[in-house]
Amino acid sequence: MDTADTNPASMQTLAGTLAAPDTLRVLTCGSVDDGKSTLIGRLLYDSKLLLQDQIADLERDSRRHGTTGGDIDFALLVDGLEAEREQGITIDVAWRFFATPRRRFIIADTPGHEQYTRNMATGASTAELAILLVDAEKGLSRQTRRHALICSLMGIKQVVLAVNKMDLVGYDESVFEKIAEDFAAFAKRTRIESVTPIPLSAREGDNVTGPSSRLPWWQGPALLPFLEEAPSAPGLVETPLRFPVQWVCRPDHTFRGYAGTISSGRIAVGDEVVVAASGKKSRVTAIDIGENSLEEAVAGQSIMLRLADEVDIARGDVLVPADNRPEVTDQIAAHLVWMAEEPLLPGRPYWLKAANRMVSAQVSELKHHLSVDTLEETAGKVLELNEIGFANLSLAHPIAFDPYGENRETGGFILIDRFTHSTVAAGMVDFSLRRAANIHWQSLDVDRNARARLKNQKPTVLWFTGLSGAGKSTVANWVEKKLYAAGRHTITLDGDNVRHGLNRDLGFTDADRVENIRRVAETARLMTDAGLIVLVSFISPFRSERQMARQLMMEGEFVEVFVDTPLDIAEKRDPKGLYAKARAGQLKNFTGIDSPYQVPENAEITVDTTSATPEELADEIIAYLRQNGRLS
Repeated sequence: MDTADTNPASMQTLAGTLAAPDTLRVLTCGSVDDGKSTLIGRLLYDSKLLLQDQIADLERDSRRHGTTGGDIDFALLVDGLEAEREQGITIDVAWRFFATPRRRFIIADTPGHEQYTRNMATGASTAELAILLVDAEKGLSRQTRRHALICSLMGIKQVVLAVNKMDLVGYDESVFEKIAEDFAAFAKRTRIESVTPIPLSAREGDNVTGPSSRLPWWQGPALLPFLEEAPSAPGLVETPLRFPVQWVCRPDHTFRGYAGTISSGRIAVGDEVVVAASGKKSRVTAIDIGENSLEEAVAGQSIMLRLADEVDIARGDVLVPADNRPEVTDQIAAHLVWMAEEPLLPGRPYWLKAANRMVSAQVSELKHHLSVDTLEETAGKVLELNEIGFANLSLAHPIAFDPYGENRETGGFILIDRFTHSTVAAGMVDFSLRRAANIHWQSLDVDRNARARLKNQKPTVLWFTGLSGAGKSTVANWVEKKLYAAGRHTITLDGDNVRHGLNRDLGFTDADRVENIRRVAETARLMTDAGLIVLVSFISPFRSERQMARQLMMEGEFVEVFVDTPLDIAEKRDPKGLYAKARAGQLKNFTGIDSPYQVPENAEITVDTTSATPEELADEIIAYLRQNGRLS
């Protein structure tokens, strides 16, 4: 057994640490209880970088929370949260600075539980090398493969396969060889370029900081010496300049500066730069950090740039070299790691955040899922929690991107739920879609305003939403009859009618409902271009899709009409017998029964069909249109 020295860290060791020449960013990952935190704790302990009071705390905590009997539980050095110590698991990413006289390390210890995959992906996004732990007793697990795949997609080229707990299998070489062989076959089909398997026992200290006499058959390196020699990934400083503007500073008319952090590359006074989106050029006249000025700055530094010209630049614009510009596109293909309980639904709008820019985006097509077991690509309409997929995304506005494989900083993004503001996915851009550059808006001489003037009305969408049987179509029908009688030009898009044609290929799953509304909203928008008053009568159960429809229209053009009828009343009406079928289990995914209805929060009009007739409600709605200038 390799025993640790329990003396406090010496000043010589600390001095060597600070003098170490470079830094390697490392990730520890793998399935739950494979020993990630224990390994890091052992590295810190055996490297004699723990102070005496830290060791005393560790011994005390080991008696209180430890899972190793009377021995020191090294995992407690890293698991800082009380919940982690009580449960004996890692929940959040724990960052540790660790060093030897030869090299500095920044280590991200990430959770193994599937429910915390998002935290693992966060740690992987900045790592150069991954230590993927495997329990020698259990072998490769589904979670091991998932973490390896995420590492691959996140651009980690080097992996150390740490086959841990060799003490529990009697240090059996054949066990190690089998696991190493299985993983090599898996990794061959990923983007991982280098795999180094190492047998070890984090708890006993075998092969962690030096060779173990209990592994005489192993002729390769121990873990720490290998990490000290592993090549660093190419630094961001060596890649082309990318400077996303975070803030435009204008304290008065004499000063204009552009603040932000350099994502990659370097910049110097006198350099020519262009705005990636517009191509407008200028030259750097000053680089400031606080009250100091620099001649040159590099990736990772937060600076203020001043330019020679007053170029139109806003937050989210990216300054780049004129001869090495990223693509500017609103259509991308990307890998997604889905992190939310609610599944990804193509067509649903999300916020996409990349660098300092946030735009509305939706998955226009889910190309395939990626099996974490076999790496097979399979078709599917949704992406569930922790699944990995490849998708086309459509953005509301063009944004500057590099492929993730070339630049993590400008090739990565996150998707954000528009209502909860929680992060739902991590994305890695693979390429820009060709249609982004080949499809353009065609300018037409006769526009929506001209058509509307001819009809003496303003284009408007009356969007009726409510439960089945609420009375949407009945009220909409009365509204249209009255508008027609008044000489207005209208069209009604009814949920049932549209499913006979335009949407006949769609079912009633959540994914199909999202696509159903997307198509109808786009159709309604085209009809407003014709100057029409469009009455849309759809259950449209989700706020996200109603919001998406609203954003397709011009200001004031979308009028949400909530037909507020309680479920029990709608169910008593049951004009099509659908509630009875749903209650009998003959109709799945029925809104109000086994599928949710999200009540509007700020509808322009709410009508109560239990206290007024459809004709009276139609008069209310037409009065609203007159009061708000929609009818001349």
